[in-house]
Amino acid sequence: MKYQHLAYLGIAALRFAGPVSATPIKRNEDDSAVCSPDVEDIQYVTVTPGVTPVSTPSVAPTVTPSETPAFPTEAPIHPPSDFTPTIPVIAPSASSASAEATPTAPASQGTSGNIKPLSNADNGQSLTNANGDNSGIATFYGGNVQGGACSFSGYTIPAGLYGTALGNPRWDNAAQCGACVAVTGPNGKTVNAMIVDKCPECDANHLDLFQNAFTELADISKGIIDITWSYVPCGITTPLILKNKEGTSAHWFSMQVVNANEAVTKFEVSTDGGNTWQGTTRSDYNFFENTSGFGTQTVDVRVTGISGKVVTVQNVGVVGGTTFTASGNV
Repeated sequence: MKYQHLAYLGIAALRFAGPVSATPIKRNEDDSAVCSPDVEDIQYVTVTPGVTPVSTPSVAPTVTPSETPAFPTEAPIHPPSDFTPTIPVIAPSASSASAEATPTAPASQGTSGNIKPLSNADNGQSLTNANGDNSGIATFYGGNVQGGACSFSGYTIPAGLYGTALGNPRWDNAAQCGACVAVTGPNGKTVNAMIVDKCPECDANHLDLFQNAFTELADISKGIIDITWSYVPCGITTPLILKNKEGTSAHWFSMQVVNANEAVTKFEVSTDGGNTWQGTTRSDYNFFENTSGFGTQTVDVRVTGISGKVVTVQNVGVVGGTTFTASGNV
């Protein structure tokens, strides 16, 4: 009966588990059954009745159809919530802090304009009438008569006068070339200087003096000083000079006034002995021109100064590179 009962139990287990491989059985002394370790190619099968194995599929990335693919970008890095960045505070040096407030005056030759001046608003300056006193500033440079914007090549400033460059707002197509200014510096001294150059970056009341003029008003180490200045006659007692530009002819006229005692406001030409006068146009490089010429090799010239004084020079040859000296000055 005992063995018959065990047989029934085995049949019942096989009914639930399905077909399995037969495994040799060995009995112990306590009548319990164990698999024999001496049998080769033993397979162990774990049977779970009523459970169907389910495979775990690999996880595939999920793509959201509504999003348009974009070029790959780096993923942002988010610091921890308790992270506090440390930002260094850099204190400006004394030179950088004062760089804009103190322009440097170069000592090199060439057209004035390498200086970045203070604006009128920064210095409390106000523009005044050209014939009145002007409050402004002065800097200095090496000076340039021969190659300056007034084209005074071959000219030497008379003794007792210095040179200066005028700010661009007052340039007025070279209208102030040859005019003179009286400049008073912080030491109370006054010098007279002739305008022979242009300072493109200077304000209206900023004069860029020749270095030798600046040192008469202040120590060179100052670099920039407060001044008052005004237009004055140059005090030249020698006659003015007329200079033909290279290339001047009966068909293209270009002539300059040099050594005038004051600013020249008008330059006229007559081809009929002074019965009628024709005007000219002043160029930005300080020559009075008529691009069509006057059709003759000899003309009369009439020069008018800012004070209204007139000087007439007769029988002036119209030949490039030549000069003529008048009998007087404006």
